[in-house]
Amino acid sequence: QVQLVESGGGLVQAGGSLRLSCAASGRTFSRYVMGWFRQAPGKEREFVAAISRSGGNIYYADSVKGRFTISRDNAKNTVYLQMNSLKPEDTAVYYCAAGSLILTTMTKDYDYWGQGTQVTVSS
Repeated sequence: QVQLVESGGGLVQAGGSLRLSCAASGRTFSRYVMGWFRQAPGKEREFVAAISRSGGNIYYADSVKGRFTISRDNAKNTVYLQMNSLKPEDTAVYYCAAGSLILTTMTKDYDYWGQGTQVTVSS
C-alpha cells in the first residue's frame, strides 16, 4: 500500500552533516507513524528515530539524541532525518519505515520499508 524511497546518503567526514529524505507514495501518508532505522555490518537493525502522524510526538535513540532530527511534511509525503555531528559509528544503511502505531521503536511494528541508503562517516 505504501512505497518508500530513501535518498540523501553518502560519504561524509566525522563532524559533518547529511540530510536523508524518504518519499512515500499514496494519498494516506499522514495515517502512518514514520521511523528511521539503521543497520551496520554485522549488527542487528536498530531504531534511530520515530515521528507520529501529526509530527507532535517524536522519539530518538539515546545514541543519536541531540544530533539527529526527524521531521515530516505530510503535504509532500516525505519524512526527513537531519544528521549532524556525525561519527564513524553512525556508519550504516539507513532505512525509512512506516507503521500504524502511535510511536514505536520496534522493527516488527513497521509494515513498510524503503530500500535503504548508505551513510558512511570517515574519521
